[in-house]
Amino acid sequence: MSDDSGAVLDYHQRTKHQLNGYAKGPASLDWDDQPSPFRRFDGCETVALPQPGAELDCRYADLDRPETIPAQPLTLTNVGLLLELSFGLSAWKQFGPDRWALRCNPSSGNLHPTEAYLLCTDPGLLAAGVYHYVSHDHHLERRCRFDAADLPAGLYVGLSSIHWREAWKYGERAFRYCQHDIGHALAALSYAAAGLGWRVELLSEAGDAEIGAWLGLDRAADFVADERETPDLFCRIDTGASAEGEFSGPALSQALQSGEWFGSAKRLSGRHFYRWPIIDQVTEHTLKPLTPVERLTLPALELAPPSRNPAASRLIRQRRSAQHFNGKSAPLPLADFYRILTALLASAKPPFTAWNWPAQVHIVLFVHRVDGIEPGLYFLPRSAEAADRIRPACATDYVWQRVEAPFELYRLQAGNVRQAAKTLSCHQPIASDSAFSLGMLAGFADNVAAEAWRYRRLFWECGLLGQILYLEAEAAGVRGTGIGCFFDDAVHGVLGLQDQTWQSLYHFTIGEPLEDNRLQTLPAYAHLTQSASPAPENG
Repeated sequence: MSDDSGAVLDYHQRTKHQLNGYAKGPASLDWDDQPSPFRRFDGCETVALPQPGAELDCRYADLDRPETIPAQPLTLTNVGLLLELSFGLSAWKQFGPDRWALRCNPSSGNLHPTEAYLLCTDPGLLAAGVYHYVSHDHHLERRCRFDAADLPAGLYVGLSSIHWREAWKYGERAFRYCQHDIGHALAALSYAAAGLGWRVELLSEAGDAEIGAWLGLDRAADFVADERETPDLFCRIDTGASAEGEFSGPALSQALQSGEWFGSAKRLSGRHFYRWPIIDQVTEHTLKPLTPVERLTLPALELAPPSRNPAASRLIRQRRSAQHFNGKSAPLPLADFYRILTALLASAKPPFTAWNWPAQVHIVLFVHRVDGIEPGLYFLPRSAEAADRIRPACATDYVWQRVEAPFELYRLQAGNVRQAAKTLSCHQPIASDSAFSLGMLAGFADNVAAEAWRYRRLFWECGLLGQILYLEAEAAGVRGTGIGCFFDDAVHGVLGLQDQTWQSLYHFTIGEPLEDNRLQTLPAYAHLTQSASPAPENG
């Protein structure tokens, strides 16, 4: 095992929540200095995007068969819609004098560490350059212009993370949550692209150094030191139009060498009272190098129609994180439950069309109230032979009874597991008052030992699955919530797992939400047509 892999395993163990204590975080929150959720650059030309709020021509169920959705033309209007439905605002919430924005891509604590960049080499769309997307203003900031005459016309999206935004609240564990959010964002981009008849091709062979140079993230002088962005993913947007040539990372790097860069990042916080050097260390240990090109051939998978089938853009915009559930609601219909679980299995539909690796994450289910399913603990393998591999590592008293379902599903133990779900998820009632909750169990130690950067990839996969669960819950007429706070080793103890071969990396819960009528909901972009925009509150 490499030194990097060993350090990553140590970081993961160090940042576990335990029943007798939580991972290291701030002793108190400096609410007056909460990082701004909106990154902006000074000294950049801005490029207006057409007014947000347009609708896609397809319904949510159409995304199950993306090949049937006609490709829309590559226009600035459609690019704006792509960015809005991936990273833009979905609403504002207000309680008394406090106002905060919600977005189409979810985020741990609504802190939004993920930033999105557009890189364009298509002169028919935009002048060749690197552009930063500002979700609050729904416009682009031109960070770089360069000569793309020798490059094929194309459109690319890059994603990065500002670890400080999460660390302000979550301390050392924040690095994990930033990786979740990258997975959420990639899935959100994939769904939005599919609604336009486009496809996201994840250029996962690119290394962090290359992505950082392409997006200008390696320009240290342009950023406040404690608020630097780290590169994560780089994607090509396939709009269905014939390309002039294949993407070449070296050619893009060569073209950018003579590029002219503009602007510097505005400060997000006035001070940084707490410091978490372990995050910088694990960032270094998980740097991704250039890797071989990997693409998956995905099977077709028939999904039953969702019980609700609004316009895809409407469902994407209505996605919310439930804060409370009705613990006495009617059971979730079996058809909805099976549809949600089927959607987690890799197939030739978004967001898996933007994912390049075999499934490494499997699902442990705490079933509370699902029609036709006995309450208890269940296991959903997401790849062939996963059940056979994990079964010997689990507690010997589990029955592993195959459930009659449209996919492979096992009952481990029947009975009321509500209290267990609540306790394991940091005593949060959202894990027990729902119809069901779950933990995402990853093949862990072997992946990290093989390549330390896969640590991030495992969390990306969890976030990808989380975005599926969010949208599928909405399509079932219920609501979901990601749970980053859980007692890691207590979860493993319940399952009988003894080492780091398997690790639970993310929890999720789905049920009937209880709405807080004290909160006022305001339109996402009304401020763009008003003389004074609402102050971008933190949170």
